Amino acid sequence: MEESMEEEEGGTYEAMMDDQNHNNWEAAVDGFRQPPPPPSSIPAPVREPPGGQLLAVPAVSVDRKGPKEGLQLGPPAAAEANGVIMMLKSCDAAAAVAKAVPAPTPSSTININTSTSKFLMNVITIEDYKSTYWPKLDGAIDQLLTQSPGDYIPISYEQIYSCVYKCVCQQHSEQMYSDLIKKITNHLERVSKELQASPPDLYIERFNIALGQYMGALQSIVPLFIYMNKFYIETKLNRDLKDDLIKLFTEHVAEKHIYSLMPLLIEAQSTPFQVTPSTMANIVKGLYTLRPEWVQMAPALFSKFIPNILPPAVESELSEYAAQDQKLQRELIQNGFMRGDQSRKRAGDELTYNNSSACASSRGYR
Repeated sequence: MEESMEEEEGGTYEAMMDDQNHNNWEAAVDGFRQPPPPPSSIPAPVREPPGGQLLAVPAVSVDRKGPKEGLQLGPPAAAEANGVIMMLKSCDAAAAVAKAVPAPTPSSTININTSTSKFLMNVITIEDYKSTYWPKLDGAIDQLLTQSPGDYIPISYEQIYSCVYKCVCQQHSEQMYSDLIKKITNHLERVSKELQASPPDLYIERFNIALGQYMGALQSIVPLFIYMNKFYIETKLNRDLKDDLIKLFTEHVAEKHIYSLMPLLIEAQSTPFQVTPSTMANIVKGLYTLRPEWVQMAPALFSKFIPNILPPAVESELSEYAAQDQKLQRELIQNGFMRGDQSRKRAGDELTYNNSSACASSRGYR
């Protein structure tokens, strides 16, 4: 009876200890599974290492159902506890280092961005444009406008294009376009004054030189300012740089001299070779390019160099065309142009020489 009571008391005591160990084990496991609290939620002065309380929990073997069905948790629990504690300590060390490094202030960030932007693209002020960039463009335009056909100009097209590109990127397109128009306008006004002072016998030739020189300069000026033309003139003004520059010559030179030039051209056309055919063709084609309606001032003159100016020929007017050709031939003969007679004479001399040679050879053969 006493032995049974002792065994019953011993079983009760072991059961109580078993339940207590089981509760402690579950509490320890739950503590390991819960994520550590964020560093910011724990005040710095009273902060304790996470998992510090877990160190007080002994790693013991727990036997819930008896020795045969017990689960050994001693060594694995210790290894898991050590790994979690080391991980938490490393997180605390990283948080402490991050806390020790001061965060960048907004002012320092702004200064870094500003210096970076200045490094990538230097800012060109309006003073820089007027003192550095436009003088380079001005000198190059001067040389292009005054060059003669075939002359070599010692300028760097790459440098000039780079200046135009930078000025457009820095929002100086409007100022640059205004300066370009003003520059070329002043040049054309000087050209017009020089033509007005020319004598009549040199007037046509000098007009031809001025026209050809300007049109040749446009072939270089327009490509140099192509970036401004694409991103400012075409986009904002809905125009084209070449058309604007041709219009300048029309307004400041051609319109002022057309009524003095056209009578001289008609007179020179009536007198063969008073003006070279190439000069006459360049002027007539140039005037037609500047303003096609000027054809109405002298349709016959323009029709000699530009096709489809006059209406198509009709059969009823063939006699008139023949009379005009005969009149032209008489005028050529009166001016000493005997090309047809000289050709026939040379042909007759050649025929006589061939006949005499044939006779001589035949006599020698006999």
